Amino acid sequence: MEPPFILLILFLVFIIAPSKAQQNITLGSVLTTQGVNSSWISPSGFAFGFRLIDANSSYILAVWFDKTIDKTLAWYAKTNTEVPDLVVVPSGSRLQFSSNGLSLLDPGGHEIWNPQVTAAAYASMLDTGNFVLAGADGSTKWGTFESPADTILPTQGPLSEVQLYSRLTSTGYSNGRFLLQVKDGNIEFDLVAVPSGNVYNSYWNPNTAGNGSQLFFSATGRVYFTLQDGAEINITSAIMGSMVDYYQRATLDPDGVFRQYVYPKNEAAKKWNNIGWTIVDFIPRNICEIITSTDGSGACGFNSFCSFNWNRNDTVDCQCPPHYSFIDQVQKYKGCKADFQPQSCDLDEETMIDQFDLIPMNGVDWPLADYEHFTSIGMDDCKKLCLTDCFCAVVVFNNGNCWKKKLPMSNGRMDSRVDRTLFLKVPKNNNSQSQLNGNSIKWKKDKKYWILGSSLLLGSFFLVCILLVLFITFRNYFATKSKKTDLPKQSSSTGGLPLKSFTYEELHEATGGFSEEVGRGGSGVVYKGQLQDQLGTHVAVKKIDRVLPDIEKEFAVEVQTIGWTFHKNLVRLLGFCNEGAERLLVYEFMPNGSLTGFLFDTIRPSWHLRVQFALGVARGLLYLHEECSTQIIHCDIKPQNILLDDNFTAKISDFGLAKLLRMDQTQTNTGIRGTRGYVAPEWFKNIAITAKVDVYSFGVILLEIVCCRRNVEKDMTNDDRDILTDWANDCYRSGRIDLLVEGDEEASFDIKRVQRFLAVALWCIQEDPAMRPTMHKVTQMLDGAVEIAMPPDPASYISSLQ
Repeated sequence: MEPPFILLILFLVFIIAPSKAQQNITLGSVLTTQGVNSSWISPSGFAFGFRLIDANSSYILAVWFDKTIDKTLAWYAKTNTEVPDLVVVPSGSRLQFSSNGLSLLDPGGHEIWNPQVTAAAYASMLDTGNFVLAGADGSTKWGTFESPADTILPTQGPLSEVQLYSRLTSTGYSNGRFLLQVKDGNIEFDLVAVPSGNVYNSYWNPNTAGNGSQLFFSATGRVYFTLQDGAEINITSAIMGSMVDYYQRATLDPDGVFRQYVYPKNEAAKKWNNIGWTIVDFIPRNICEIITSTDGSGACGFNSFCSFNWNRNDTVDCQCPPHYSFIDQVQKYKGCKADFQPQSCDLDEETMIDQFDLIPMNGVDWPLADYEHFTSIGMDDCKKLCLTDCFCAVVVFNNGNCWKKKLPMSNGRMDSRVDRTLFLKVPKNNNSQSQLNGNSIKWKKDKKYWILGSSLLLGSFFLVCILLVLFITFRNYFATKSKKTDLPKQSSSTGGLPLKSFTYEELHEATGGFSEEVGRGGSGVVYKGQLQDQLGTHVAVKKIDRVLPDIEKEFAVEVQTIGWTFHKNLVRLLGFCNEGAERLLVYEFMPNGSLTGFLFDTIRPSWHLRVQFALGVARGLLYLHEECSTQIIHCDIKPQNILLDDNFTAKISDFGLAKLLRMDQTQTNTGIRGTRGYVAPEWFKNIAITAKVDVYSFGVILLEIVCCRRNVEKDMTNDDRDILTDWANDCYRSGRIDLLVEGDEEASFDIKRVQRFLAVALWCIQEDPAMRPTMHKVTQMLDGAVEIAMPPDPASYISSLQ
């Protein structure tokens, strides 16, 4: 029986072997644009071959991650010119491998591309993502790692001469507007003119010229470059561990940001990351601020402005000002154009003022577009100077200074730290096209037709008014007759933010009879539901247990006030139910639960993700305290009230409910608002409560985010570490910040930011509310925009407020 058994094993090996990914490619092998021989694949899931790039049957020669959902490209062939550009071939082309290397031939047999290699014996698609041509002795004759396109991979390097050109768009592969290059012992990020390739100014440069720097991507996920003296300077510092668990890449993206990405290979890694490629680090930190170039348009196109979305995959968002639109919605780098005729220089001043207006824009600036500057002038005179100047597109007034800006405007940016108001010149109405050209003077002279037209228009206006009054009268009459005993339903739209009034029956049906509980707190129980609308919107429905008896009539008004708040770091209120004794609030559903489930799980979320959590919560509180129409003090900031959407964006929930709830609903047994461990000390004192109570709670949460542990741990074996706020303060004072992130390699490699976050947290938890920073100052300190002084020791403060 033994020989047949051995033969069976050999037979199984024989039939299974061809299904394994190919490693060595022999001389004479050919790839075609279509069919089974279009690529060679490595065991780990990298592929080398032809990729279709558009519907016109155009192909490129590329290396890609074959096991990821989108089969992301890691390399693609470029020309051997001074400014290398994409090599594109039509359907029917082929790639031949011979001892003279690779030869890319078009359907007619003409050679398009050849890496110029001799004495090649075999080729191999390595598990590192490097496709190599090797000699008989195994030495590498050529590899894709030697000539990267826009991406580098772990183990790639050292690279002493290299150029990474960004792609022009996310869907196109031609050279873009940004270049990372290592040259003459220096590394720098440059702006590039399209399509000439002319290099403009550098927007990131550590000034290491002549020091012999070499770029390297380590196997553990750190991108750095080394100097002649052995010093290492980090570009990115994310440490993701073994390449067995993660695919990794670092790419100069089309927006000019160099980002490091990871993609989990196994189920354990996917527990906290199930959304494909995730950004773990990037540079520069805010490209919208760092690019200010006299050449070119800046980070975005001319006449547009740039904002950096920290909580939306750290992306760059280019926007057009009001009454402007993108020249090309796909290729936004081309900039924005005015949706109206420019102001004619042939008009008199009175006509100019009549036809154009200046609208304010806060937090926006085009810093290099000034062409005239006036001093000791009033705002009205400043505005008039722009309105009567046909070249003026924007005017800025600040403390008696007046700056006029003209088109095209470059280096536009939007940021909360831009502390100036611009006034943008736009037509007074949308029908002023005919009035804005040089023929408007002739139009003014022909008053006979103007009077006739005006009369007809005025008559039509009065007729419409009469019909409108009749309509409103009849609507109110029938609405009154059908009015129930409970409060009337609110409009489905409030201030442009849809806020719907639901019936109890609608919400009962949407939640399946309130069957699936997803959360519970002091104010009530939360249930998952699905609306019966066209999209089948998933919602979270909160049943409020107890409402103050003296605000029954104000309930809808208060809810509508909450509905006015709209920020990416706040859970959106979609509607409410105010029927009989039932009070329910309908929120957008947050599929990834609360921050509690992530921070205190057995698997620690990445440091980069935790940084985004902290920044998101800070920006949400900043909006509630300082940026919405009415200041809102949350009073119960804690991880359970920080929810995560499908992109893991942190959003504050349960804000604005303090006015709706009975006083004891958010109390602990100490008789104070909030949750034990997160409450500010002034709740214990007979002093006024301000927004600084939220600042205190944020400080505690910030420490929990940094350390991935609860503030109060009852089961700690070390009594010195029971209370996180006390232990963190001790570590800070003793210079042992490393103990707080012990075992967290990512955070340890970003120890300067850990130190900055810790200092911010210690400022936030000061016992004296007056010593705590505002949330505006907190966000500035977190971003590194301002210096942080040494925080006082909270333990040494003896409060005089009794």
